[in-house]
Amino acid sequence: MTHVFQKILFVFFSLIASSVLLQGQYLAHSFKADANRGGQLYRAACVSCHGNDGKGAPQSIAGFQQPRTFPDFTRCDQTTPEVDSEYKDVIEHGGPTRGFSQIMPAFEQALSTKDVADLVSYLRSFCRAKGWPRGELNLPRAIVTEKAYPEDEEVISTSVNVNGTPENATHIIHEQRFGKDNQIEVDVPIQFQDPNHVWYGGVGDTTLALKRVMFSNMDSGSILSLQGGFLLPVGNRQRDLGTGTTTFETFAAFDQLFRTDTFIQTQFGADLPFKTSLKSQSLFFNTAIGQSLGADHGLGRLWTPMFEFLAERDLETGAKTEWDVLPEMQVTISRRQHIRADLGLRIPATNTAGRDKQIVFYLLWDWQDGRLNEGW
Repeated sequence: MTHVFQKILFVFFSLIASSVLLQGQYLAHSFKADANRGGQLYRAACVSCHGNDGKGAPQSIAGFQQPRTFPDFTRCDQTTPEVDSEYKDVIEHGGPTRGFSQIMPAFEQALSTKDVADLVSYLRSFCRAKGWPRGELNLPRAIVTEKAYPEDEEVISTSVNVNGTPENATHIIHEQRFGKDNQIEVDVPIQFQDPNHVWYGGVGDTTLALKRVMFSNMDSGSILSLQGGFLLPVGNRQRDLGTGTTTFETFAAFDQLFRTDTFIQTQFGADLPFKTSLKSQSLFFNTAIGQSLGADHGLGRLWTPMFEFLAERDLETGAKTEWDVLPEMQVTISRRQHIRADLGLRIPATNTAGRDKQIVFYLLWDWQDGRLNEGW
């Protein structure tokens, strides 16, 4: 590691250490909210539109036809993935602040910050089922390190060589949650390279995987998941677009969110090919350290600088561990924050011969939060 990397490491770990010692709260989340008092506020100000049961008042009472995005607070699959800051932003500034209907008025002048926190706590109580991982644990997605939270996302992630052989790879990733703890993932890579001044490319080995949350705790900010899947050998091995063998990939992902919105995501796993004569077995370890910074007291645009440390080692005698570092920045694009982008630079830190620097970036659509044309 260079002195620059050592300084960056010192800054990030100092940030994490301070976050453990300082008192704080997850982004716009209050741990001292009073749900009983929030219930009184709800019955006084919200029942006429949202109903006593949280499912929405009939049109004859509310006086309007419910828009498609009208919430049903009893739907755990709809409410638990949302973070408190989203509820608070809509309550304080009205529906249009997040691209929702203007029939939701702004209560910023009528309710205090404490009132809003209590009201959000009561809205949470409409979900009666226990054990649904909270949306605050759905940490900002790193470029390489996979997170533990089960999500509903479409991601287009691209890497482009900065030096060496002209090459780029784009991964089209579909992630879909089912039930409270499970997620399926499909990852289709499309690769192009120009090793001898002739471009060629195609589809690489495709991943089919299943993730399951084993543990989550909002109070501690912790979540643990296991994932297993297969890399199917659909890529052309002669063109270096695939390995020529089916590979079983498994990993554990543990994420820790601190109350100052600093977080650590860790991933440890193995690639186990069926034919080791074609591809070596290997272990990998990835970790991402980041800090979420929200405008307007955590209610506005979200900026998240992250730094990833990536390691991989073949399970062969004499093999060396290859370390990469990846500084990056994620930013929310849409007002609803369901469209995000991330840009970084992947830099080989050890065994650098033949390993190129890469510009890496992605666009992400959280389709559970809205359509592509919504929330702007």
